[in-house]
Amino acid sequence: MTEFFAWLGRRVISGLAAIGRFVGMIVDTGRCLWAVPRPGHVTAQMAHLGADSLPIVALTSFFTGMVMTLQMASKLMEYGAGASVGGIVAVGMGRELAPVLTGVVCAGRVGAAIAAEIGTMKVTEQIDALIVLATNPIRYLVVPRLLACMLMLPVLTVMADFIGVSGGYVVAAYLSEVGGDSYLQSIDMFAGMKDMIGGLAKTVFFGAIIAVVGSYMGLNAPNGAEGVGRATTRAVVAAMVLIFFSNFFLSWIIYGG
Repeated sequence: MTEFFAWLGRRVISGLAAIGRFVGMIVDTGRCLWAVPRPGHVTAQMAHLGADSLPIVALTSFFTGMVMTLQMASKLMEYGAGASVGGIVAVGMGRELAPVLTGVVCAGRVGAAIAAEIGTMKVTEQIDALIVLATNPIRYLVVPRLLACMLMLPVLTVMADFIGVSGGYVVAAYLSEVGGDSYLQSIDMFAGMKDMIGGLAKTVFFGAIIAVVGSYMGLNAPNGAEGVGRATTRAVVAAMVLIFFSNFFLSWIIYGG
């Protein structure tokens, strides 16, 4: 029994220490936000972390819109509500599906890349070299990635909204009895700017979560290739959990409880 409590105490202390390091890194990142070393670092990360993620985001959102329309069209047609399919798809994509799916996809791709890159720099002592050269690793490594994710995730979400609704249109126009004109009229009737703007606001937070969690896991990766692999896995899992967790509260704040 004594061994169990000793083990539990070590885990609690370790967890609290990790939370302290994480909060400390967030504070340091906030202090360095206005001191980006070179704008080129941010644009390079925007291309690497944002533009390169567009194909997988587009593929995911296109088929999500198709599946939503396919499943709803037949059921709503039974109750004479087929004319509302387009609006439901647009609102669902704008408020929830496009932001969350984009965040999850980027957590898997971008979060893993950030953790692996920074983790590799740590275990190969490149971060120690930056410190010796009087370069702040937070300002040099974390801030450009944070700004890139916060700027690019809303852009990717706009594309996901459009592509997802387009996928629904394909099904409505060619694979169901809803019809393309009815689908578009329903979007105009039920969907509004608030649906898209609220979703875009959430993705700014999702981008910050992905960048901060990935950077933290990379900076605290255990030594060795195995440690980098574990840090990468933890970054993806933690970012996804925090995205789902924060999505509930952000939806509550934006759209009302």
